Amino acid sequence: MSRRRWTLVATILGSSLTFIDGTVVNVALPALQTDLQATITDVQWIVEAYALFLGALILVGGSLGDQFGRKRMFLYGTALFTLASAGCGVAPSAAMLIAARAVQGIGAAFLVPGSLAIITATFDGTERSRAIGTWSGFSAITTALGPVTGGWLIEHFGWRAVFFLNLPLAAIVLVLSLRFMDESRDSSRTGRIDWTGAALTVTGLGAVVFGLLEWPPLGGGHPLVAGSLAAGVVALWWLFRLERRVATPMLPLALFGSPTFTRANLLTLMLYAALGAVMFLAPLDLIQIQHYSPTAAGAALLPFP
Repeated sequence: MSRRRWTLVATILGSSLTFIDGTVVNVALPALQTDLQATITDVQWIVEAYALFLGALILVGGSLGDQFGRKRMFLYGTALFTLASAGCGVAPSAAMLIAARAVQGIGAAFLVPGSLAIITATFDGTERSRAIGTWSGFSAITTALGPVTGGWLIEHFGWRAVFFLNLPLAAIVLVLSLRFMDESRDSSRTGRIDWTGAALTVTGLGAVVFGLLEWPPLGGGHPLVAGSLAAGVVALWWLFRLERRVATPMLPLALFGSPTFTRANLLTLMLYAALGAVMFLAPLDLIQIQHYSPTAAGAALLPFP
């Protein structure tokens, strides 16, 4: 195989790691909830800590790759994701697992945008279209197989095996990337990174998520809940004001001038909001209420991908 083909394999495996971890952990929730004596709010944070930092920092990860090297950021993201996966596997408590999952999300935010940008820089013309199609197809396949594989591992080796599985796969990604992947960057990108916008995104989304997760046990009128929601709204409002003025915004608001772009993102938001709720609740219901095995529960989720 040529260097470009091995580069494609590395990007597929790398991005698949992050996609799998976005779904396979849901099947592990009942087991780790029992083992770590976690509350339902703890369990929600185990899922949301990963998604929160991935979603908030993915644009920063793409900007860093364009400016300082996509291969470099891809390798950094893979290494950080791997270390955090090991941390998840040995976590002695729910709090430690939540912290490790947050670090996993940060690593994924550097890894995911780099994988597609590297493919775009590596392939030209029709080969690029085929490469992106291959990347998308295999990513969907691995996402579908993730819950089933994770369920089997949980059933035979325990929930910690779900995280340790990432280690050998990540090692393959690092070896292939170091040997076959060429460095690339966007030569037109010379402005500073919008770190203020990134901080406001994490703060705003984090405060809103915290307020919503703590609402059921504490009540909507609790000062902690009301204060968190208010702080999140203010931070996000400030973010949109800031992004109109900075020279190199993390989120170029001009993109939303396109009705197609805006509607596609709105539909995507509603789709993943619905899927997120179902993928969180379905494994808990199937395993704890319907008494499915973890493997059977993972297989029951196959229609979603």
